[in-house]
Amino acid sequence: MVGPFSCPYICALSRYTERMDLQGLDRYFKELLPLADLESTDHSLNGVQVECSDKNIEHVAFAVDACMASFERAAEVGADLLFVHHGLFWGRSVAVIRSHYQRLKFLLDHDIALYAVHLPLDVHPEFGNNAGIAAALSLDQIEPFGFHKGFKIGFKGRLPKPLTVDEALDRLGLDRAACTALLPFGPEQNRTVGIISGGAVLDVDQAIREGLDLYITGDALHQVYHTCLEERINLVCGGHYQTEVWGARLVAEKLAADTGVKTSFVDVPTGL
Repeated sequence: MVGPFSCPYICALSRYTERMDLQGLDRYFKELLPLADLESTDHSLNGVQVECSDKNIEHVAFAVDACMASFERAAEVGADLLFVHHGLFWGRSVAVIRSHYQRLKFLLDHDIALYAVHLPLDVHPEFGNNAGIAAALSLDQIEPFGFHKGFKIGFKGRLPKPLTVDEALDRLGLDRAACTALLPFGPEQNRTVGIISGGAVLDVDQAIREGLDLYITGDALHQVYHTCLEERINLVCGGHYQTEVWGARLVAEKLAADTGVKTSFVDVPTGL
């Protein structure tokens, strides 16, 4: 896959075979994912959001959301750090009260660090959410797709063999009942696909302008129904959560292979 960011991959395992602490993991993730490239665009405080004590990181849990359910599951599996796509901070001050207080207290009491990667985990050309969906569909002729704040956040490509919408869902491990919306208004056999995970349903307009057969995203909105019907495009809204498990799982596999650190994926689906 190709992408707009310079993301040097980890190629020297020996660099990470000594003591893997929080600072070492921070360096690892920043080399693997384009955090610095998106610093001026993504204000969701990518990187370490809550630190832990000065200890070896022996187990990293991965999840989509920073929430109490994910924290409790991370503690149950004995994780030293939890890596999430949706962190606790989104570019504004948040009072440490109520659920925010309880979440922070839980992490501190259990000595679990929190590491968040938002947009850099969407755009990565190999380990990102959109890349994972593209790979599951075996897309080729892949190109960046879908402008977001001046850069392309998703991918588009061609299927080596045309697929129906249901066949595409099977490739992604989804069924119709699991989708937040399914609008099968385009061709029966899909050849071209655009992908932007999460909350990007309005970007179906970009898929229409580029003449794509199928657009895959997460969230659904009433206002795109008639546009999709009249423009004859297939729209799959697979759920915000289900379209954003891919990056966390891929990074977990990469981290384990590169460093030997134990990893696990904490699945806390929302149905949305």
